[in-house]
Amino acid sequence: MDRFDDIPETALAWHRAGKGAALATVVETWGSAPRRVGSQLAISGEGEIAGSVSGGCVEGAVVAEALDAIEAGRQVMLEYGVSDGDAFAVGLACGGTIRVLVEPVGRVLPEELLADLVLAREGRVPVAYVTGPGGRRLEREGHGERFRMDRSGFDEDGETFVAIHNPPLRLIVVGAVHIAQALVPMARIAGYDPVLIDPRESFASAARFPGETVLDDWPDEALRGLGLDGRTALVLLTHDPKLDDPALAEALRSGVFYIGALGSARTHAKRVARLAAAGVSEAEIARIHGPVGLDIGAAGPSEIAVSILAEMTRVLRKGA
Repeated sequence: MDRFDDIPETALAWHRAGKGAALATVVETWGSAPRRVGSQLAISGEGEIAGSVSGGCVEGAVVAEALDAIEAGRQVMLEYGVSDGDAFAVGLACGGTIRVLVEPVGRVLPEELLADLVLAREGRVPVAYVTGPGGRRLEREGHGERFRMDRSGFDEDGETFVAIHNPPLRLIVVGAVHIAQALVPMARIAGYDPVLIDPRESFASAARFPGETVLDDWPDEALRGLGLDGRTALVLLTHDPKLDDPALAEALRSGVFYIGALGSARTHAKRVARLAAAGVSEAEIARIHGPVGLDIGAAGPSEIAVSILAEMTRVLRKGA
């Protein structure tokens, strides 16, 4: 799966260390492609690399071209046809064609612009790097569909390329219960960085969730510490209003893209009544998906986890 990477950060560090650096970006693909549009490879002037543009098919050729581009201080657009044999070697059924834009840092891609991109990524700010006839710039607005779908690509003019840099997806689960034991590994496979919150020691243990981030704070305090943004999903699984309601209060004031709460229709009706009595508006309450998950007739923790992850994906990609 595509995970959050440090490729722009690496290129900036190499440049500042005096090695020289270039960023190679997949801008178009045809046929079978091991890496999606927007995938990047950083190359230093000493031949070091980080990332990938083809899974190994054409990296060697891209590095050679990038070293020449760094020395000449010019950008180059490369196009490669990947044979069926080479594609098979990296696990693809058939070959295809990719176009790769190589931009040396400094003389082509301004250091200040790359530094601003790195700063935005560090702060979990969605940003688009735009290059074309109008020059190079960062934009935070005007690419709603691209941001929502994590979709880099050329605009309709065929000359302006938009590279989307979204923060990594994050799932915060309140309630380290049996459903969470199924949901957390599924979410990780789907590209989320999960965090579990549960102040109950018997639930929030490393033994039950090996290798995962488990916080034993009260949910509202933990959420304030973590920060909530448009790339975060929150799922409440405790069935306990003392834990769920404070977390809901925090989440409903934030820009999280998904809020789901476990419980039957009757349980959710009581939840809605409590929130309304506390002054939460109808519009805010309507953001809560309860009972949580798509109605797929799920039976058992694993199937409920599937329904939750499916609903999260639907909201992320298609909107609420």
